[in-house]
Amino acid sequence: MTSIPLTTRSRSWLRGRIRPVVPWIALVLLYIVTVAVAPGYLGSSQLGSLLELATILGVVAIGQTLVMLIGGIDLSVGAVVTLANLMTAALVDGKDANLPVAILTTVGVGVAVGLVNGAIITILKVPDLIATLATMTVVIGVGYLATNGAPRGSSSPVLEFVMTDKFFWIFTPGSVLWFVLAAVTIVMLRRSIIGRRVYAVGLNRIASHASGISVNTTIVGLYVISGLCASIAGILLTGYAGSSYLGSGETYQLATISAVVLGGTSIFGGYGGYGGTIAGVAITVLLLSLLQIVGIAQAGQDIVYGAVILLMLAVFTLRKSNRSR
Repeated sequence: MTSIPLTTRSRSWLRGRIRPVVPWIALVLLYIVTVAVAPGYLGSSQLGSLLELATILGVVAIGQTLVMLIGGIDLSVGAVVTLANLMTAALVDGKDANLPVAILTTVGVGVAVGLVNGAIITILKVPDLIATLATMTVVIGVGYLATNGAPRGSSSPVLEFVMTDKFFWIFTPGSVLWFVLAAVTIVMLRRSIIGRRVYAVGLNRIASHASGISVNTTIVGLYVISGLCASIAGILLTGYAGSSYLGSGETYQLATISAVVLGGTSIFGGYGGYGGTIAGVAITVLLLSLLQIVGIAQAGQDIVYGAVILLMLAVFTLRKSNRSR
């Protein structure tokens, strides 16, 4: 009995069903390997620690996902996380009464950075990579000037409670906040007009403009969200660490890109979503923990980030080439 070959539409439908679950399959396999190397990762204590780290990375990755869906990239997120961490600790200075002002000020700065990024890209027509790299440098400089190289201040009891007080042995109020933001992001991308505009701009900016979509407004809005998410992550990082330090957000620059591409979002835009990024965040955090277990230094971790990004770049380039044919 001869088999009936799959039609092009059937193959496309099958790939569309399989691709979203690939990151989750990879996560399960990586967790099995991690538990085999370190059985303690089956316990709630280790899972809770991983979730704390994933919460901060996951919040930053919301903005990075949105930006990459339109074919952009935000290299300033790590610098914004650092600045937000420095500002929050200095403004709060260990007192809960100072927290509202600290949050509003820090979030406002993050939004301002995102607005500047968007304006440079849309008005001056500077490529996303160059624009956000320049902004990153400026934000780092502002952080050094504001602290004179000596960070001051500390977290407050409420902020530490948000990031370290656990219920059901694993979850924290901070992780719940991440889940809520994640749900809002996923629904927005899948079920709203805004989401359709994001994917349209990511696929073809010229065609989107011709169809009546305000491309520049969409780009600026997403970079503002990216700056907002990075500043929220910096606030959460202050609660997690209890204080601030220069360079606290450096790892998030590459980690967010790694998490987004591991989650299946195309570097060229127009394909992917935050559901996959959640798996990418978990993979990134778990992989770094595994590298530390086996004794690989920070340099090795940076190599892994670069290798992941290069590999996924090659995959998406090949996929784009095949579609063109």
